[in-house]
Amino acid sequence: MASVVRSFRPIISQQRGFLTPKITPISHSLIAGPSVNSSRYSSELNKRSYTSTKVIRATVQDGPPLTHTNRAEVTLRRFWKTVHIKENESGEYQITLDHRALKTPGGSKLIIPTERRLIALLIANEWENQDEVLKQHALPVTSLVSRAIDGLGEGEIRIGVINQLMKYLDTDTILFKNDTPSSLVRMQNEHWDPLYKWLENEYNVKLNSAKGFSPPKQSEQVKNKLKILLEGMDGWELSAFERAAYASKSFIIALALCKGKLTANQAADASHVEVRSQIEKWGEVEDTHDVDYQDIRRSLGSVACLLIKA
Repeated sequence: MASVVRSFRPIISQQRGFLTPKITPISHSLIAGPSVNSSRYSSELNKRSYTSTKVIRATVQDGPPLTHTNRAEVTLRRFWKTVHIKENESGEYQITLDHRALKTPGGSKLIIPTERRLIALLIANEWENQDEVLKQHALPVTSLVSRAIDGLGEGEIRIGVINQLMKYLDTDTILFKNDTPSSLVRMQNEHWDPLYKWLENEYNVKLNSAKGFSPPKQSEQVKNKLKILLEGMDGWELSAFERAAYASKSFIIALALCKGKLTANQAADASHVEVRSQIEKWGEVEDTHDVDYQDIRRSLGSVACLLIKA
């Protein structure tokens, strides 16, 4: 046994540097004594840091509130099991996901007025029909209602939206007529001419169409009359008009849809005149023309649904 211990002793002595801490001799200048400057000793101690880690303080970043709609937008996954429609004491309706009220992206409660109970049913149906992977385009009515509640009722956002929508009048689709081909002229006369007559008869507004390459110019009187129509809309109607104008690229088509002059299908046809003319002449491009047309119909269909009071 003694021979075994002696045989391992050289190895232990070589490893001893790793097993025992290395002791650094204390400088004589730091030892208090008659020859040591005490003020220098204190200043050296004060320079030493007594914290081993830097303190990091948490900061709260500004952002949208945590709501079901925001969570769905980020995760793109279905996190709820059940969808219900709840009627409150005032007769208004709320949509609940797992018995928690659905809110808008701005954090407001998504409350449906009594006279629009059909909208509550449509919104509940949109969330119920979401599969495991969330499809944002399959929530068109939810997004319209959220837009109406979050900013279009009153305030600076509403004013800014109205001013922005008035710009669509200068580049309205139906104001740019063509003389050829014959199929396009026929469709323009079929879908656009009735809108000119409707505006003139209903609101005493006569529009100027574009001439050559020059953009059309409308009088201030015409602009003021049409702006007054937008200012007279509530948040729900203005939300519908905004989407219709963006989808159809037309102020007039959007107004005709919101005022009941056109159905969603008629508005889609009126906004798709040039493409339909090309399809008639050259044929349809699969997965392009048909997808675009159905996308417009979905957008304008959600607008028509939002305007129903039932």
